Amino acid sequence: MPVNKAVIPAAGLGTRFLPAAKAQPKEMLVLVDKPAIHYIVEEAVAAGIRNVLLVTGRNKKALEDYFDRAPELEAALEAKGEHGLLAEIRAISRLAAVHSVRQQEPLGLGHAVACAATFADEDDFAVLLPDDLIVADPPCLVQMLAVREQHGGAVIALQEVPRAHTSRYGIIRGREVAPGLYRIEDLVEKPRPEEAPSCLAVVGRYILPAAVFSILAETRPGAGGEIQLTDALRVLAKTYPVYGYVFRGRRHDLGDKLGFLEATVELALARPDLGPAFAAFLRRLDF
Repeated sequence: MPVNKAVIPAAGLGTRFLPAAKAQPKEMLVLVDKPAIHYIVEEAVAAGIRNVLLVTGRNKKALEDYFDRAPELEAALEAKGEHGLLAEIRAISRLAAVHSVRQQEPLGLGHAVACAATFADEDDFAVLLPDDLIVADPPCLVQMLAVREQHGGAVIALQEVPRAHTSRYGIIRGREVAPGLYRIEDLVEKPRPEEAPSCLAVVGRYILPAAVFSILAETRPGAGGEIQLTDALRVLAKTYPVYGYVFRGRRHDLGDKLGFLEATVELALARPDLGPAFAAFLRRLDF
Protein backbone atom coordinates (compact mmCIF):
# COMPACT_ATOMS: atom_id res chain seq x y z
CA MET A 1 0.00 0.00 0.00
CA PRO A 2 1.49 3.40 -0.95
CA VAL A 3 2.17 6.06 1.66
CA ASN A 4 -0.05 9.04 0.85
CA LYS A 5 -0.03 11.02 4.10
CA ALA A 6 2.62 12.95 5.99
CA VAL A 7 2.56 14.39 9.51
CA ILE A 8 4.76 17.34 10.49
CA PRO A 9 4.85 18.04 14.25
CA ALA A 10 5.31 21.80 14.54
CA ALA A 11 3.98 22.77 17.96
CA GLY A 12 7.31 23.55 19.65
CA LEU A 13 7.96 26.93 21.23
CA GLY A 14 11.31 27.47 19.51
CA THR A 15 13.00 28.75 22.66
CA ARG A 16 16.46 28.30 21.14
CA PHE A 17 15.53 30.97 18.59
CA LEU A 18 14.24 33.61 20.95
CA PRO A 19 13.70 36.50 20.58
CA ALA A 20 12.92 35.87 16.87
CA ALA A 21 10.54 33.01 17.72
CA LYS A 22 8.55 35.28 20.07
CA ALA A 23 6.80 36.92 17.14
CA GLN A 24 6.70 34.11 14.57
CA PRO A 25 6.90 30.31 14.54
CA LYS A 26 10.47 29.07 14.24
CA GLU A 27 9.33 26.97 11.28
CA MET A 28 8.68 30.24 9.45
CA LEU A 29 12.25 31.48 9.82
CA VAL A 30 13.62 32.01 6.32
CA LEU A 31 16.30 29.91 4.64
CA VAL A 32 17.44 32.03 1.67
CA ASP A 33 13.95 33.01 0.46
CA LYS A 34 11.58 30.32 1.74
CA PRO A 35 10.54 29.47 5.30
CA ALA A 36 11.97 26.27 6.74
CA ILE A 37 8.57 24.55 6.73
CA HIS A 38 8.37 24.95 2.94
CA TYR A 39 11.42 22.73 2.41
CA ILE A 40 9.94 20.03 4.64
CA VAL A 41 6.63 19.97 2.76
CA GLU A 42 8.56 19.93 -0.52
CA GLU A 43 10.34 16.76 0.60
CA ALA A 44 7.01 15.07 1.27
CA VAL A 45 5.71 16.15 -2.14
CA ALA A 46 8.88 14.89 -3.84
CA ALA A 47 8.07 11.48 -2.32
CA GLY A 48 4.62 11.53 -3.94
CA ILE A 49 2.73 12.60 -0.79
CA ARG A 50 0.16 15.35 -1.27
CA ASN A 51 -1.81 15.12 2.00
CA VAL A 52 0.06 16.83 4.82
CA LEU A 53 -0.99 17.42 8.42
CA LEU A 54 0.67 20.16 10.48
CA VAL A 55 0.44 19.47 14.21
CA THR A 56 0.55 22.99 15.59
CA GLY A 57 0.15 24.85 18.86
CA ARG A 58 -0.81 28.31 20.00
CA ASN A 59 0.59 31.22 17.97
CA LYS A 60 1.26 28.97 14.94
CA LYS A 61 -1.46 30.29 12.63
CA ALA A 62 1.21 31.69 10.31
CA LEU A 63 2.00 28.12 9.24
CA GLU A 64 -1.56 27.57 8.09
CA ASP A 65 -1.73 30.98 6.42
CA TYR A 66 1.48 30.35 4.49
CA PHE A 67 0.00 27.38 2.62
CA ASP A 68 -3.36 29.10 2.06
CA ARG A 69 -4.39 31.33 -0.82
CA ALA A 70 -3.60 35.05 -0.53
CA PRO A 71 -6.18 36.74 -2.80
CA GLU A 72 -5.24 40.33 -1.92
CA LEU A 73 -1.54 39.72 -2.51
CA GLU A 74 -2.24 37.85 -5.74
CA ALA A 75 -4.44 40.68 -7.00
CA ALA A 76 -1.75 43.26 -6.16
CA LEU A 77 0.95 41.27 -7.98
CA GLU A 78 -1.30 40.80 -11.01
CA ALA A 79 -2.08 44.51 -11.14
CA LYS A 80 1.64 45.28 -11.10
CA GLY A 81 2.38 42.79 -13.82
CA GLU A 82 4.57 40.70 -11.48
CA HIS A 83 3.60 37.47 -13.18
CA GLY A 84 6.67 35.50 -12.09
CA LEU A 85 6.10 36.27 -8.43
CA LEU A 86 2.38 35.66 -8.85
CA ALA A 87 3.05 32.18 -10.17
CA GLU A 88 5.38 31.45 -7.21
CA ILE A 89 2.80 32.59 -4.68
CA ARG A 90 0.01 30.57 -6.26
CA ALA A 91 2.24 27.49 -6.43
CA ILE A 92 2.58 27.49 -2.63
CA SER A 93 -1.13 26.89 -2.06
CA ARG A 94 -1.11 24.19 -4.76
CA LEU A 95 1.94 22.39 -3.39
CA ALA A 96 -0.09 19.99 -1.24
CA ALA A 97 -3.38 19.63 0.60
CA VAL A 98 -2.19 21.02 3.94
CA HIS A 99 -4.36 20.39 7.00
CA SER A 100 -3.77 21.26 10.63
CA VAL A 101 -4.63 20.07 14.11
CA ARG A 102 -3.66 21.68 17.38
CA GLN A 103 -1.63 19.92 20.06
CA GLN A 104 -3.19 21.60 23.07
CA GLU A 105 -0.39 20.74 25.50
CA PRO A 106 3.35 20.26 24.89
CA LEU A 107 3.41 16.62 26.00
CA GLY A 108 6.15 15.34 23.71
CA LEU A 109 6.75 14.06 20.19
CA GLY A 110 4.79 10.87 20.83
CA HIS A 111 1.77 12.90 21.87
CA ALA A 112 2.14 15.16 18.83
CA VAL A 113 2.15 12.14 16.50
CA ALA A 114 -0.87 10.72 18.35
CA CYS A 115 -2.77 13.89 17.43
CA ALA A 116 -2.67 12.65 13.81
CA ALA A 117 -4.65 9.46 14.45
CA THR A 118 -7.86 10.68 12.81
CA PHE A 119 -5.94 12.09 9.85
CA ALA A 120 -3.97 8.90 9.23
CA ASP A 121 -6.98 6.63 9.86
CA GLU A 122 -5.83 3.08 9.06
CA ASP A 123 -3.09 4.08 6.62
CA ASP A 124 0.68 3.95 6.92
CA PHE A 125 2.05 7.47 7.13
CA ALA A 126 5.28 9.46 7.14
CA VAL A 127 6.51 11.76 9.90
CA LEU A 128 8.91 14.59 9.07
CA LEU A 129 10.35 16.69 11.89
CA PRO A 130 10.75 20.30 10.75
CA ASP A 131 13.93 20.84 12.77
CA ASP A 132 15.72 18.34 10.51
CA LEU A 133 16.51 19.66 7.05
CA ILE A 134 18.07 16.86 5.02
CA VAL A 135 19.83 17.78 1.79
CA ALA A 136 19.89 14.63 -0.32
CA ASP A 137 19.47 13.43 -3.89
CA PRO A 138 17.14 11.62 -4.02
CA PRO A 139 15.39 13.15 -1.00
CA CYS A 140 15.65 11.23 2.25
CA LEU A 141 11.97 10.25 2.32
CA VAL A 142 12.22 8.93 -1.25
CA GLN A 143 15.14 6.73 -0.17
CA MET A 144 13.14 5.45 2.80
CA LEU A 145 10.10 4.61 0.70
CA ALA A 146 12.35 2.55 -1.55
CA VAL A 147 13.53 0.63 1.52
CA ARG A 148 9.91 0.07 2.56
CA GLU A 149 9.03 -1.12 -0.93
CA GLN A 150 11.77 -3.74 -0.76
CA HIS A 151 11.55 -4.85 2.89
CA GLY A 152 8.14 -3.73 4.18
CA GLY A 153 7.63 -2.73 7.79
CA ALA A 154 8.31 0.60 9.43
CA VAL A 155 11.39 2.60 8.40
CA ILE A 156 13.28 5.10 10.55
CA ALA A 157 16.08 7.39 9.35
CA LEU A 158 19.42 6.92 11.10
CA GLN A 159 22.63 8.90 11.33
CA GLU A 160 25.88 7.82 12.95
CA VAL A 161 26.87 10.28 15.68
CA PRO A 162 29.87 10.60 18.00
CA ARG A 163 29.42 8.49 21.13
CA ALA A 164 29.75 11.65 23.23
CA HIS A 165 26.53 12.93 21.58
CA THR A 166 24.29 9.90 22.14
CA SER A 167 22.55 11.63 25.05
CA ARG A 168 20.98 14.02 22.50
CA TYR A 169 19.17 11.34 20.49
CA GLY A 170 17.19 8.16 20.45
CA ILE A 171 19.73 5.38 19.85
CA ILE A 172 19.04 1.98 18.33
CA ARG A 173 20.24 -1.52 18.97
CA GLY A 174 19.90 -3.57 15.83
CA ARG A 175 21.21 -6.18 13.43
CA GLU A 176 22.58 -5.08 10.07
CA VAL A 177 20.67 -6.91 7.32
CA ALA A 178 22.10 -4.97 4.35
CA PRO A 179 24.65 -2.18 4.01
CA GLY A 180 23.29 0.75 6.00
CA LEU A 181 20.05 -1.08 6.88
CA TYR A 182 19.32 -2.45 10.37
CA ARG A 183 16.50 -4.56 11.78
CA ILE A 184 15.84 -2.67 15.00
CA GLU A 185 15.65 -4.75 18.16
CA ASP A 186 15.47 -1.94 20.73
CA LEU A 187 15.68 1.83 21.10
CA VAL A 188 16.82 3.97 24.02
CA GLU A 189 15.92 7.63 24.39
CA LYS A 190 18.95 9.86 25.08
CA PRO A 191 21.22 7.31 26.76
CA ARG A 192 24.43 8.29 28.49
CA PRO A 193 27.42 7.57 26.22
CA GLU A 194 28.63 4.68 28.33
CA GLU A 195 25.15 3.08 28.19
CA ALA A 196 24.34 3.65 24.51
CA PRO A 197 23.81 0.39 22.58
CA SER A 198 25.31 1.93 19.43
CA CYS A 199 26.15 5.26 17.83
CA LEU A 200 23.25 5.05 15.38
CA ALA A 201 20.86 7.89 16.16
CA VAL A 202 17.25 8.30 15.10
CA VAL A 203 16.72 11.50 13.14
CA GLY A 204 13.57 13.21 12.01
CA ARG A 205 12.09 10.97 9.31
CA TYR A 206 9.79 8.00 9.93
CA ILE A 207 7.45 5.76 7.95
CA LEU A 208 5.04 4.19 10.42
CA PRO A 209 1.99 1.92 10.47
CA ALA A 210 -1.32 3.06 11.94
CA ALA A 211 -0.80 0.41 14.64
CA VAL A 212 1.52 2.87 16.40
CA PHE A 213 -1.47 4.95 17.52
CA SER A 214 -2.85 2.27 19.83
CA ILE A 215 0.63 1.90 21.33
CA LEU A 216 0.96 5.65 21.83
CA ALA A 217 -2.39 5.69 23.61
CA GLU A 218 -0.88 3.38 26.25
CA THR A 219 2.55 5.04 26.40
CA ARG A 220 3.32 6.76 29.67
CA PRO A 221 5.60 9.81 29.98
CA GLY A 222 9.26 8.89 29.75
CA ALA A 223 12.47 10.92 29.36
CA GLY A 224 11.88 14.58 30.21
CA GLY A 225 8.41 13.80 31.51
CA GLU A 226 7.11 13.64 27.92
CA ILE A 227 5.41 10.94 25.85
CA GLN A 228 8.29 9.74 23.71
CA LEU A 229 7.79 8.33 20.24
CA THR A 230 10.93 6.26 20.87
CA ASP A 231 9.15 4.38 23.69
CA ALA A 232 6.25 3.51 21.39
CA LEU A 233 8.64 2.33 18.69
CA ARG A 234 10.31 0.00 21.21
CA VAL A 235 6.97 -1.70 21.76
CA LEU A 236 6.18 -1.75 18.04
CA ALA A 237 9.50 -3.43 17.24
CA LYS A 238 8.60 -6.43 19.40
CA THR A 239 5.79 -7.50 17.09
CA TYR A 240 6.35 -5.61 13.83
CA PRO A 241 9.41 -5.26 11.57
CA VAL A 242 11.06 -1.89 12.20
CA TYR A 243 14.08 -0.99 10.07
CA GLY A 244 16.64 1.73 10.61
CA TYR A 245 18.14 3.20 7.44
CA VAL A 246 21.34 5.25 7.28
CA PHE A 247 20.29 7.74 4.62
CA ARG A 248 22.58 9.25 2.00
CA GLY A 249 22.74 13.02 2.44
CA ARG A 250 23.49 15.79 4.91
CA ARG A 251 21.31 16.68 7.88
CA HIS A 252 21.14 20.19 9.28
CA ASP A 253 19.62 20.79 12.72
CA LEU A 254 17.39 23.81 12.18
CA GLY A 255 16.66 23.94 15.89
CA ASP A 256 20.27 24.96 16.46
CA LYS A 257 21.62 28.37 15.44
CA LEU A 258 24.80 26.97 13.91
CA GLY A 259 22.86 24.26 12.07
CA PHE A 260 20.48 26.90 10.73
CA LEU A 261 23.38 29.00 9.45
CA GLU A 262 25.06 25.98 7.85
CA ALA A 263 21.81 25.06 6.09
CA THR A 264 21.42 28.61 4.82
CA VAL A 265 24.93 28.61 3.38
CA GLU A 266 24.54 25.22 1.68
CA LEU A 267 21.17 26.11 0.16
CA ALA A 268 22.43 29.49 -1.03
CA LEU A 269 25.53 27.99 -2.65
CA ALA A 270 23.35 25.46 -4.48
CA ARG A 271 21.27 28.19 -6.10
CA PRO A 272 22.42 29.00 -9.66
CA ASP A 273 21.20 32.59 -9.28
CA LEU A 274 23.03 33.16 -5.97
CA GLY A 275 25.71 30.50 -5.60
CA PRO A 276 28.58 31.90 -7.69
CA ALA A 277 28.35 35.42 -6.26
CA PHE A 278 27.85 34.13 -2.71
CA ALA A 279 30.83 31.77 -3.02
CA ALA A 280 32.96 34.68 -4.24
CA PHE A 281 31.84 36.73 -1.23
CA LEU A 282 32.75 33.92 1.18
CA ARG A 283 36.20 33.64 -0.38
CA ARG A 284 36.75 37.38 0.17
CA LEU A 285 36.02 37.19 3.89
CA ASP A 286 39.04 37.66 6.10
CA PHE A 287 38.90 34.93 8.76
